[in-house]
Parts: sequence; structure tokens; C-alpha cells
Amino acid sequence: MLAFLSPEWIEALDEALAADAAVARMAEHLDLTIEQDIAGGPDGDVRYHLAFVRGEASVRPGPAPEATVRLSQDLATAAAIATGATSAQRAFMAGRLRIGGDLRVLLDHGDVLAQVSDVFAAVRDRTDFPDLG
Repeated sequence: MLAFLSPEWIEALDEALAADAAVARMAEHLDLTIEQDIAGGPDGDVRYHLAFVRGEASVRPGPAPEATVRLSQDLATAAAIATGATSAQRAFMAGRLRIGGDLRVLLDHGDVLAQVSDVFAAVRDRTDFPDLG
């Protein structure tokens, strides 16, 4: 099992994303970086980013050199979104997910993000999420 937000988990996301031909096709003309900032992780705050650059997709630990969009949330919110217990839209509307940057880009590329979610499903199945009550 992979521990949620661990370096191994981020690496597994990267491997899954890089291997998906559909994401590569969909992101062929895309230049988008989404930074995730999670407060209160098991080993402290965690920051990682997804980058889509002209057909190449990756997930890397740490802050993005230049993020198009930044998503900030606490551990409970991140785990709820990752497991499907809530949606990012619901978390945003409830004030539990904060978004900075160009929100329009997320709306314009929802198809790519839906494919990414599908790709990450296999990693979710191997992930040990924290018991948040």
C-alpha cells in the first residue's frame, strides 16, 4: 500500500500519468501547471504539482516553478476529494478548498482533468488513506 501524500504515492501518480496515452493526446497543446498544497499531512504540510506541457504530463513533489492554478486544502479535505467522498466543487463551495490563479483554465480543461482522475484510480486503489473519523 502507498501512504497518501508520501513521496512514493507522488511517484506512483507520476508513473501512471506519464504512461497514459489518452492524457498525452488530450494535453498535446496544453501548458498548465496545477499546484496542490495540503496542510496538516501526517508528516507535515505537503506540496506537489501536476504539469501538462505540450503532450507530456507529470506529477512532481514540491512547489511548481510557475503554477497556473494553486489548490490549497487541509488533509481531511484532500483525502475526501481523493477518495471521492466529496468533489472539489463541493469542497470549494463549502470554503474547504481554496483556489488561486486562473480558475477559468480548470473549467476549460475539465475533460483532461476527468481523464487524469480516471488514470489516478489505479493508484487510489493502492493507497492507504488516513482515518479521519
